[in-house]
Order: sequence, then C-alpha cells, then structure tokens
Amino acid sequence: MTPAAFLLAAGPASRFADGHKLIADFRGHPLVWWGASAALDAGFARVHVVWGAVDLADHVPDGVELVPHPRWAAGQGSSLGRAVEVATAEGYDAFVVGPADQPLVPPEAWRRVAASTSPIAVATFDGRPRNPVRLAAAVWDLLPRTGDEGARRLVRDRDDLVEAIPCPGDPIDIDTVEDLARWS
Repeated sequence: MTPAAFLLAAGPASRFADGHKLIADFRGHPLVWWGASAALDAGFARVHVVWGAVDLADHVPDGVELVPHPRWAAGQGSSLGRAVEVATAEGYDAFVVGPADQPLVPPEAWRRVAASTSPIAVATFDGRPRNPVRLAAAVWDLLPRTGDEGARRLVRDRDDLVEAIPCPGDPIDIDTVEDLARWS
C-alpha cells in the first residue's frame, strides 16, 4: 500500500513576528502551500495537513485533507500522535511526515523517503538528516505524544531502525520574518 503523507502545521508560529508564518506569502503562495504541493506531486495515496493554531483551509492546494488538532498546544509530539490516529483509522502501514515550513523540499525527496521499506527512513541533504521521515506502523507506539521533539528522539535512540535516504532540495525551514525575507 502506498503510504500517506502528513504535514505538521498545528503550532502557533511563536517566533514569527508578523501573523502566522504558514499563511505568509512565500514566492506567490502561502508557505504551507509549498510542502503540501510537493507531497501531492510526489504521488501519495493521501496528503494530510494537521492544523490547530490557525485555520489553513483557504491556504492549501486542492486535494489536501485537513486534519483538525484541538490539542495542538501540547506540542509537535501531539500533532504526530494525531497523524498516527488518522493513519491507523485509514488503514495505512506507514506514513511520511514533515513540517509544513520547509518550502524547498521537492517532491523527489518525499518520493525517495516513501520508497524505503525500513521501519524509519530519514531524508538526508548533504549527509545531514532532516525531514521528511517515513515511519512504519511498527514504530508508531514508540513515538512521543507530547512535547516538541516529534520523531527526532526515536530516530536518535533507535538508529538500528533508520535508513538514511540521500535527497535533492534544500531543507531550510522558515521560522522568522527574517527567514522568510532571506529565502523569498
């Protein structure tokens, strides 16, 4: 079965001083649009955006499924837990996840990570591990459900389960107004 894709987009963007970063314009589209479009173009069975602090309904491309997350303030781990809930309910045996603030990660990176059969597959850019990450159902119970670390701790603590996947693109993330100006 082709895995699903999830973009984590529930947080408050507290370091972004001018509104919410995910709806800020980046090269002619809202920032969240770029990651969602890359995942759509990668050919996933379904692409989901987990949202919470700001409504993203008018800011994602057609074909993206919005997943509300009322407990978004509990951190990225809770958003990842929400992705696990949806993937389980939809019958997936794996999903690929990444944050919605990395607009220069191309569809090819998402495809390469999705093609792995390892329990955990991590995109690498110039040898450095980054997102997106593929998580097989066998590791979902090991993922944090609170805090802001997401899958990072699992990847670090269980490197025996991890396959590094060399990917094209640029994994920059937009956290501040200055980041947005620099990369726009």
